[in-house]
Amino acid sequence: MAKDKPLSAKSTIGTWLKHPVGGPLIRQLLDQAGVDEKVLTPVKLLPLQNLVAMSGGQMPQALVDELVLKANGGVAVEASETDEEEGVWNERITGGRFTGKTVIVTGAASGIGRATASRVAREGGRVIAVDVSAEKLADLAASLPDAEIVTVAGDITKQESVDAIVAAAGSRIDALANVAGINDDFSPLHETSDATWDRVIGVNLTGTFKLSRAVIPAMLEAHAGSIVNITSEAGLRGNASGNAYTVSKHGVIGLTRSAAFMYGRDGIRVNAIAPGGVATGIPFPPHVSESGQAKLSPFQMQIPTLATAEQLAASITFLLSDDAVNINGAILPSDGGWSVQ
Repeated sequence: MAKDKPLSAKSTIGTWLKHPVGGPLIRQLLDQAGVDEKVLTPVKLLPLQNLVAMSGGQMPQALVDELVLKANGGVAVEASETDEEEGVWNERITGGRFTGKTVIVTGAASGIGRATASRVAREGGRVIAVDVSAEKLADLAASLPDAEIVTVAGDITKQESVDAIVAAAGSRIDALANVAGINDDFSPLHETSDATWDRVIGVNLTGTFKLSRAVIPAMLEAHAGSIVNITSEAGLRGNASGNAYTVSKHGVIGLTRSAAFMYGRDGIRVNAIAPGGVATGIPFPPHVSESGQAKLSPFQMQIPTLATAEQLAASITFLLSDDAVNINGAILPSDGGWSVQ
């Protein structure tokens, strides 16, 4: 039976829990940490390896390696073809899908943005990788030495940075992925500070607006282009995050639909992805609203599954590419079905 197959770090958490040896090992760890097994429900479809990044250092790589050894009687087991049979999602690169195209990706230094920039580059595109961290952008470029990646360190809320991004892209801009974003502090409206409001709206909505406005002239001249904005499950409902973040992501949807209507006949497609829970999501501020978190927690616990950054990049690059040639003005929930609850 599948549950008796060797376990690896790429075996799903659900597979580990079902395994006669792996299951007790995982539950023992949970008991030691005083954590209910239900906390793993949204991540059962993810590989055990993902817990290293998700745990923020609480589950080191050495512990995962130790679990694999114990589950297999002391034998080191590498990720194998059996993982695919267990339902582990594997990225499938479409060679040449972005060949000859220049694609701007914001938030490219980490998380969803990095995964998107990486995939576009590996599929042949020239990537203008944008982020506030020059060091992390350099790491992205170094990780893909054979790809064409131009890095631009800047703040998309500042016009001078927007101008630098467009200048780096040159006269041809085929696509833009507005991925950069920040979380709020879960505060309800009456607790939201001016600083939180201004920063969250600035990055998530105004930055998206400014860069989109800047690239559209080149797309109009070419009579072609694709823009993909990142909204959120919080753009579809009111109980997924705090006031500022929720407003910003609802605003991104309005921006998307207006632009799709205005420029559709000019060959420009504008769509949005609405992620749900993401395993390598953007960090939260150090201090969150207690009242806001208390009200949100019961609904956040209903997240059916978390996605990896690479899974979100698969959705984003689909809409960016010519494969989505007849899709304009769509708001695509990439949330494991959270939006249908």
